[in-house]
Amino acid sequence: MTVDAEYVLPLRWTDDAGLDELVAYLTDLRDLIDVTVVDGSSPERFAAHARAIPAGVRHLPVDPWPGHNCKVAGVMTGLRGARHDRVVIADDDVRYDEGALRAVVGMLESADLVRPQNVFVPAPWHARWDTGRTLLNRALGHDYPGTLALRRRIVIDAGGYDGDVLFENLELIRTVRAAGGRVVAADRIGVVRRPPEVRHFLRQRVRQAYDDFAQPARLLTELAVLPLVLLSVRRPRRLLAGIAAVVALAEWGRRRAGGRRLFPATAALWAPLWLAERAVCVWLALASRLRGGVRYSDGRLRRAATPLRELRRRRAEHASRAGATT
Repeated sequence: MTVDAEYVLPLRWTDDAGLDELVAYLTDLRDLIDVTVVDGSSPERFAAHARAIPAGVRHLPVDPWPGHNCKVAGVMTGLRGARHDRVVIADDDVRYDEGALRAVVGMLESADLVRPQNVFVPAPWHARWDTGRTLLNRALGHDYPGTLALRRRIVIDAGGYDGDVLFENLELIRTVRAAGGRVVAADRIGVVRRPPEVRHFLRQRVRQAYDDFAQPARLLTELAVLPLVLLSVRRPRRLLAGIAAVVALAEWGRRRAGGRRLFPATAALWAPLWLAERAVCVWLALASRLRGGVRYSDGRLRRAATPLRELRRRRAEHASRAGATT
């Protein structure tokens, strides 16, 4: 039996090293769900992908969309052309199994957007390093995965979402909330994510820190970490106590919402390393902000995401103008 939903995969590759593995995944996936690949790669790679992608998987070029974030244009192309109201959006490194796919789509019966939990498989050192971030996110709220399931109509009725932000998943979540949609964090549903190459992982450090400009309280907290560490260098007990507190917080994130089934017992030990990295990179992100924004593709993006209150204000103004013309 197939899943009554659409699977939208935005793609923009400059290297096809992982194409065979992706094609194998899509070949299995097409038997479960209607699949659309929205491909923003160069013409040569687009043609190569068209030849490689299995029959039954729809392969589309990206339609124009305002803004410099290419992924947003790919997602909006997929949403506007989707054949179902229920849509799963997933990065090219996400790998659903049948159980997780059916679970997140099923939750759309009572929700407008579902955010499951990504888990790195396999888990080389840099994936375990980044899992420290995941566990701290779970402890303090919810993680931000590379996949979301949503009701297409709520995004289309909202006029889409902003393509000039860096943290596009948060922008999409906030757009659904601003439209009155119900967002559910499915922290118990683990969805596999392939780790990036080490070189790509290293390139993403400052860019991921820049996302925190969309979350001011978190930004200020992370900016304070490096000065606190420097003040504690001559007080090793205080420093060790801080490290232990970070590990304990990450372990709480591992234990909550069934996380022990998803993450190994040693995962929390990586959290202090990730936080040390973020304590430096967030200052580099601040320097990027002062230079006009973080580098993205062939330009810069200044905004991480739009505040929820601003999105709600825009929606109210739009509704007011629409009411005045009727």
